[in-house]
Amino acid sequence: MPSLGFVGLGTMGGPMCRRLARAGHPVHAFDLDPPRVAEAVQAGAIAADSAAAAAASADIFLTSLPRPDHVQAVMVTGGALRALRPGTTWVDLTTNRIELVAELASRAPAGVRVFDSPVTGAVDGARSGRLTLFVGGDPDAVETVTPLLRELGSVVPCGPLGTGNVVKLVTNQLWFIASAAIGEGFALGLRHGVALDTLWQAIRNSVGDSFVARHDAPSIFAGHYDPSFTLDLCLKDLTLIHELQRDVLADLPLTDAARAAFARAVERYGARAPELTVAKRIEDDAGLSFRLDGDWPAPWDVDETSPVGSAQ
Repeated sequence: MPSLGFVGLGTMGGPMCRRLARAGHPVHAFDLDPPRVAEAVQAGAIAADSAAAAAASADIFLTSLPRPDHVQAVMVTGGALRALRPGTTWVDLTTNRIELVAELASRAPAGVRVFDSPVTGAVDGARSGRLTLFVGGDPDAVETVTPLLRELGSVVPCGPLGTGNVVKLVTNQLWFIASAAIGEGFALGLRHGVALDTLWQAIRNSVGDSFVARHDAPSIFAGHYDPSFTLDLCLKDLTLIHELQRDVLADLPLTDAARAAFARAVERYGARAPELTVAKRIEDDAGLSFRLDGDWPAPWDVDETSPVGSAQ
């Protein structure tokens, strides 16, 4: 097995790193938070002293970080980029700015291959190995990283470097619109006498169905609104989407409305509030309750030890 380096052991990166370590890969793991590193070591990873040390030890180096500026800090300020050896590969799993990915790739040591591969599927997908990974990079070289990435989920080759992030941001664009809208639908139905469980069943069995309706609505019903992804990260992705949007020679009113809805939620509940408080704002203003009795497993409680590659 190739030697791996993994930097960024948070909500998404931690489960991915531990899954690869449990599969028997030699994984050199680093995070600024020591307890996260300790958890990775318990799963079989090797603690690295720094991001640069993790990069220097790796045949394939993976980063999973919250924001583009964190990638810049790890790769440039932290020295990970210059620590990569010729013939090795860097895969950035971060939802990132395409210009930054291109810039860092141009500064990589000679002979280093670079791929952007942001992921979707939420924390439960990371824990269960059922993510979808959008890979951008040299089409002739994508197959060199595909077997490893398939241990984390399904792989979608998207085109040249940067297109992985474009595809990921398009999928997030549609998620933001749907998540901003579902609270409006719940409010409309409840106010006019339809029981919430009836409404939810109807939505899931109609043209109104969506990932939000099936995967995310239970977090609204449970009342925790899924704190595994916060409003500030939503606005980060919406900002990246807005940067891409400027190149489209047309108005995108639904995308603009979704960005405004999340901004209002931040003003009301704070940047660290859970992502689905975008629906809570409607619930609170309308004087309604979106609570629904049921067994709603929290996404972050999904078993991490399911077989590797179960998404295939």
